[in-house]
Amino acid sequence: MTFFPLAPRALLAAAALALAGASLPAAAAAPATLADTLAQRVAACTACHAVKESRDAFFPRIAGKPAGYLYNQLVNFRQGRRHYPMMNYMVEHLPDAYLKEIAEYFSAQHPPYPPPSASALGAPLLERGRALVLRGDPAKKVPACVACHGEQLTGLAPAVPGLVGLPADYINAQFGAWRNKTRHAQAPDCMADIAGRLSDGDIAAVSGWLSSQAADPAARPATSIALPLPLQCGSVPAQ
Repeated sequence: MTFFPLAPRALLAAAALALAGASLPAAAAAPATLADTLAQRVAACTACHAVKESRDAFFPRIAGKPAGYLYNQLVNFRQGRRHYPMMNYMVEHLPDAYLKEIAEYFSAQHPPYPPPSASALGAPLLERGRALVLRGDPAKKVPACVACHGEQLTGLAPAVPGLVGLPADYINAQFGAWRNKTRHAQAPDCMADIAGRLSDGDIAAVSGWLSSQAADPAARPATSIALPLPLQCGSVPAQ
């Protein structure tokens, strides 16, 4: 049998085919199947509301807050009473039952609190903040924060949020949203009323003092509180 040498072009083509065959991947592995759990489905939430928190001024701690409060906020975003485009978009088409599942899931999570932030406010302003949080200001008809948010400021089940573990910038921003009428709750909107009675200095004092307080990692939302509450709040069930 006679063998004829390949022409240069044919030789190059054969080499290319051989290389291509060598580089073909093995049969693609089947894609991983994600577990259909609520933890997996709320990964979009924890991308911003991270489990390992760093006192982010835009994405507050939602873990451990009362389920009723979290549910109310999800509904407020869905109904346009609160405005943050990413949140408005994400919950726009979610039904009540699913929002309640999400709220109950995060309510049951209790990761460690981040360490408190040192405040740059002077001692007089911090003392003003402490007084407003613990005693309020009767002259301005401002009740103490602890009268609704609990003695440990961890909230009141089912619908009053905790205030510990939040950065000053986030607290300031929420007061600003109430005052500017870009954040609303069910009427009567008690926090909007309170925000309107506080001066800029008062708000800075409250947020500065709150953000500088260490949180007890074992603390949970209160289940009872002295009644009646100092103001009627539409988002809080009648006691």
